Amino acid sequence: MPLPFLTADRTFDAAPDSALPYDDRDRWRRPYRPGPWRVGGAALWLLLASFVLFAAVALALTGSLGSAGVVLGVALLIIVGALRILRMGVWVSARGVRQVGLVYTRTVPWKRVASVRTAQQPVRWLGLPRTVQGQALTLVRKDRSPKDSAPLLTTHTMDFVGRSSAFDHAADAVEAWAAEYRHG
Repeated sequence: MPLPFLTADRTFDAAPDSALPYDDRDRWRRPYRPGPWRVGGAALWLLLASFVLFAAVALALTGSLGSAGVVLGVALLIIVGALRILRMGVWVSARGVRQVGLVYTRTVPWKRVASVRTAQQPVRWLGLPRTVQGQALTLVRKDRSPKDSAPLLTTHTMDFVGRSSAFDHAADAVEAWAAEYRHG
């Protein structure tokens, strides 16, 4: 017995390309899904946090409340770090583009953006010092030299390694947001 509501054999050609009526353009949104490396890394950190939390409970039950508090604090830091890893990336809204890192967040209003373009260049592999040839989406600001622009997205980050079509869609989405709001 086929269950059509559970299959993907329906066509979605009728889906409009325009924004939905309840779609809030002022809300920060990531124009792509987090990649498997990012989600897997965060899951491993959360798994480690569960073991550390178990150790905190074991220490609390043995009567060593000071040590249990310290271990609980370490577990909470691991959880915050895992959630921050999931939040890392590029976010866009009608106000500008935001690049969220592990310990920093940079926001550039659209009125300061000179251009957003994709270029072939050496990029860092998974954020490590090793570089490989790949594509990068760079944002050139009006108040800085084009040589000082760091890439927003690359084909070899935790979100896009092995997913070049996802990078293309994300780069196109950010470029579309820039084209829409830079001059308006």
